[in-house]
Amino acid sequence: MISVIVPTLNEEAALPRLLAGLAGETPAPEIIVVDGGSDDATRRLARRTGARVVRAPPGRGRQLAVGAELASGDVLLFLHADSVFPRGGLRRIEESLAGDPVLVGGNFRLVFDGERPFSRWLTGFYAWFRKRGLYYGDSGIFVRAEVYRALGGFRPIALMEDYDFTRRLERAGPTCCILEPPLVASSRRFENRHPVAIFLGWLEIHALYHLGLPDRLLARHYRWQGRRAERPRLSGQGGLR
Repeated sequence: MISVIVPTLNEEAALPRLLAGLAGETPAPEIIVVDGGSDDATRRLARRTGARVVRAPPGRGRQLAVGAELASGDVLLFLHADSVFPRGGLRRIEESLAGDPVLVGGNFRLVFDGERPFSRWLTGFYAWFRKRGLYYGDSGIFVRAEVYRALGGFRPIALMEDYDFTRRLERAGPTCCILEPPLVASSRRFENRHPVAIFLGWLEIHALYHLGLPDRLLARHYRWQGRRAERPRLSGQGGLR
């Protein structure tokens, strides 16, 4: 069985679409929604679909760790609440792992929603760094449960918990990227950001992480990047003011 763990915080608008897609999957998964303190209808909507809903201190790393601790499946799949899960995705995970017993896990090829050139650029950017063994939580990380536990799971850090985990996962053994069907991700957090700014911000966060900046300060810097990116753009132009 595959256990699906979804961390949430005020995701009433996006979560029902993800859960509806998972409900039609075979084999039926165990779904665990780990809520970090929503004050909207997130928890109620999740329970309505039959998902197991638990609470945890806010912070994606903490929430993922709590969900994985409660999971009973032999494969764990971690999804963002604003993902669009592809039909047949769970079957492809099972086929991939059964077809190659040495695989420890992997992720999905990521396609960003929308038809704008910006969305297509994001899709290409993610494909570029996946070829270099880099991938993140928005691409649907999956892992054999025994491997997850042997690696110590997700660490309760304020930022880069997915990068931290996938670096350990890559060292544990071979991984795969499921190309078809792809996972569809929301481009909402990149709105109003120029591609160059995205790339430079990505480099900056990784550099600070590898230099050992404490995770809470790293998270504060990341939020500052996001606030800076929200400044209004010049009309008709992609760059920031």
